[in-house]
Amino acid sequence: MRRFLTLFIALACSLSVTAQTTHLFAEKDGEKLYLDHYAAENVVGSRPCVIFAFGGAFARGTRADKEYIPYFKALNSAGIDVVSIDYRKELAKGLDSNGLKGAISTMRRAVEYAAEDMILATAFVLENAEKWSINTQQIVACGSSAGAITALQAENMICNGDKRAAVLGDFNYGGVVSFAGAIFSVSGKPKWEKAPCPVMLFHGNADSNVPYKRASAFGVGFYGSKFLAKQFKRMDSPYLFYSAIYRNHSMAGDPMYTNVYDIISFIKRYVVEGNRLQITETVHDAKYPKTKTHFSVKEYLSTNYNK
Repeated sequence: MRRFLTLFIALACSLSVTAQTTHLFAEKDGEKLYLDHYAAENVVGSRPCVIFAFGGAFARGTRADKEYIPYFKALNSAGIDVVSIDYRKELAKGLDSNGLKGAISTMRRAVEYAAEDMILATAFVLENAEKWSINTQQIVACGSSAGAITALQAENMICNGDKRAAVLGDFNYGGVVSFAGAIFSVSGKPKWEKAPCPVMLFHGNADSNVPYKRASAFGVGFYGSKFLAKQFKRMDSPYLFYSAIYRNHSMAGDPMYTNVYDIISFIKRYVVEGNRLQITETVHDAKYPKTKTHFSVKEYLSTNYNK
């Protein structure tokens, strides 16, 4: 199966693909936000749908970056629609230079704007679900790096009844798939008023871009996959944590090529079939030697923003 998957992905990589349809889903702060809908073909009945947010430190990236297309087409081949979205890249304007308080305010705004935009895109998908033959119980939030933070933050906002999620009514995602993501908080460890949906987490413990555990001071900071998996375990909430030893931020992209079968399996088992397992899979590929795994807040900022 994995050999077949590798051949399939290699073939998909060689294809020139454009989105089947593009739609305006919102306009915020004078910026028009679009999404691309990649529909799975020749599927009878309603389908799962992955809503994907790109990476780029909330300053760079595009929804149609060619590196994501093979992943989208692999999901399509498994009968899963993909919706790749825009969101406001607030940090393209730079971090506020007005000291620590200004930087925190800018970061909070960037993360929350992106999460709000994912929620608005989700509302658009729900509005069109019948026309697009999408199963509204099987919508998965997904993202890479900043996009993974966006997906996790959106789920956290929904679970905490944030007013910006009210547009979704009583909806919650069927699952979340996070490639090197985290949750940003200004009030200590992330809180969950309601238990989250099933979450799949990929992260390397040598990631100097997005904290694998957490990077915080006085309760302000990012809480990464290792921290979140422990929270989910205590909450008896289903999750699958793929922990890669001595891997860096490449885990924000590599699983879209090397773990597509695992992602499709997660969607089938956890989202479609309602599996509630709690699994941590720790992987150490010997080709990745021992390296630094602890970083300061300053080092994370330096890696992302040359600060």
